[in-house]
Amino acid sequence: MVRLRPVEPLDTAYLEELGFTWHTDSDETPYLADVLVEVTEAEAEAYYEAGNELYDMYVAAGEHVIANNLFHEIGIPFNLVELIKESWENDVHWHLYGRFDLAGGIDGKPIKLLEFNADTPTALFETAIVQWAILKRNGLDEMAQFNGVYDALLENFKRLVTLEESVESFHERYEGWRFLFTSIRGNAEEENTVRLLQYIAGEAGYATEFAYIDEIEFDAEEGIFYEGVNYELWFKLIPWEAIALEEPDLAMLLTQIVRNQKAIIFNPAYTLMFQSKGMLKILWDLYPDHPLLLESSFEPIEGKMQVKKPFFGREGGNVAILESDGSTVVTDLQGEYGNFPMLYQEYVDLPSDAEGHRYQAGLFFAYESCGLGYRRGGEILDNLSKFVGHVIVPV
Repeated sequence: MVRLRPVEPLDTAYLEELGFTWHTDSDETPYLADVLVEVTEAEAEAYYEAGNELYDMYVAAGEHVIANNLFHEIGIPFNLVELIKESWENDVHWHLYGRFDLAGGIDGKPIKLLEFNADTPTALFETAIVQWAILKRNGLDEMAQFNGVYDALLENFKRLVTLEESVESFHERYEGWRFLFTSIRGNAEEENTVRLLQYIAGEAGYATEFAYIDEIEFDAEEGIFYEGVNYELWFKLIPWEAIALEEPDLAMLLTQIVRNQKAIIFNPAYTLMFQSKGMLKILWDLYPDHPLLLESSFEPIEGKMQVKKPFFGREGGNVAILESDGSTVVTDLQGEYGNFPMLYQEYVDLPSDAEGHRYQAGLFFAYESCGLGYRRGGEILDNLSKFVGHVIVPV
């Protein structure tokens, strides 16, 4: 059973002061749970080690995909292949941050990788800021969390210049580089995620600006412009696969801009390989029976309960849980991802509480594992699942 500690929830006025506006779900229930998951120091350390090991495995898998031209197998749109190769081969294309979704790690259950949100991870604001504020408002030890997300991002922004672990030479090499941050209009969560990243980049020392995607001009020979100003660095919380499929002309322009060394884009195009659920099959091929992995296949797995999910999807859309005989246990048909190829992944039961709610860990990674939060919901976590913070407790 998941160990929970009741807390006084943050009121909506205070949340909005923090800039957290998506505090109420579409069914008028609070998005933030009024409990914290209790985690031991040993469990937090295990999450930390697991994320670091998984990232190294993803790097090896990315090299394998490129070396063996397996882009089609993992669902990469053909018009991004050259950009992925370009970004992979040049160290300036630094991976800023991502989020591993994990089963287990608490209640005695082993940690298992479910997927890696490497390109456009959300839940950043609530993990980095809100769950820490819950501790503070409830008079709990503010250090009693595995939550160094803010500082890890601050350091990693500096590494975009130093390209090494140490950031001591950042201010020597930094020349007031301009950094543009972008989201689409009308999505408060995504915009606030981007604005938080913009704020941290400003703290690191960059000259930053925010613009919606429709306000930006792209030029293959000159680069990326907003209000006549050229930006060498661009962060976009817009999925690479959406650019490739819905804006193919932009995909071509961005390939040319990167090839001409007129801008560096974050997260880099190669993170689309990591984001693809198809990579879970590649990982299983390279690391069969690895303790952090679940068996994964491009075809239904014989004789095992399994999860069928699209290569690119969000919030449980078009995910189905299948019995070992192939019959459907539960499915979510609300998504827009049914036309993507499907991955079949061995089913694992998520840790649950006394009321039957299931808990999935979200582990942020920025150069190293750096912060933990949880989502709580039913058998398939959808857009009504709740965010649950955590507190580290003595054994």
